[in-house]
Amino acid sequence: MARQISLQQYLVSMYWDYQNISDPKIAKDLLLFASSLGFIANRKVYSNWCEGSKAKSVLASLDFDCIHVCQKFPNAVDFKLVMDCGCDSSDIVILISGDSYCEILIDSLHLKGKKLIIFAHEKSAKISLINLAYMFYFVDDLPKLVENNTQFKTTSLDAKINYNEAIEYLTEAINTALSQDKPTVFGRIDKLMRQLCAKYQGCSSISTSDGNKFKKFSQFIDVAVKDGKVRKQNQELFLTELDILAA
Repeated sequence: MARQISLQQYLVSMYWDYQNISDPKIAKDLLLFASSLGFIANRKVYSNWCEGSKAKSVLASLDFDCIHVCQKFPNAVDFKLVMDCGCDSSDIVILISGDSYCEILIDSLHLKGKKLIIFAHEKSAKISLINLAYMFYFVDDLPKLVENNTQFKTTSLDAKINYNEAIEYLTEAINTALSQDKPTVFGRIDKLMRQLCAKYQGCSSISTSDGNKFKKFSQFIDVAVKDGKVRKQNQELFLTELDILAA
């Protein structure tokens, strides 16, 4: 029997650059995550597949559409993925990659009213993607997300916090990173803020006083710096002297 799709249910599509993140073990967790958000309309994974590939067989057994891309020119997989994703009609697009080429998709998807969720490796993730994605997660966090699936099942995609709440979590995240002797770079601070607050799902979940939302994490930081809440040096964040004295 064909599955009945609720008119209120989101359509979700997955686009996976397997050459960028080549781990078939995450496939089941990706499906669990995606299905928690709505009905999975597309699940495509791209690579220059070798004949008899075990990874391809595993993914195909989970109903992934394994798209073979001949390497006739550099970044052929990237171009094919971008073309297919740009024509997608789903409400939510999950991109499993991390390459900077994804940036050219984001403005187009935003204009169409789509929500883009990105999974990437922590060491190779581009800061620009962390700033621009509606939600951003590191691949290593995927098992924990699925294990604690009540978080993303009960947390609406439209969940939001106000600017003052976001500043509190920003300050706490900076303190946490400093206590761990870790660089306070944008990506780490954003990740810590997500861990501290289930309702914080990236910069676009922060509501400003006029009812708008930040489109980039860097925009939120620029306002926080202008308001004297934090200091920014290169791509690292620090507490102001007043905050240090208050602590």
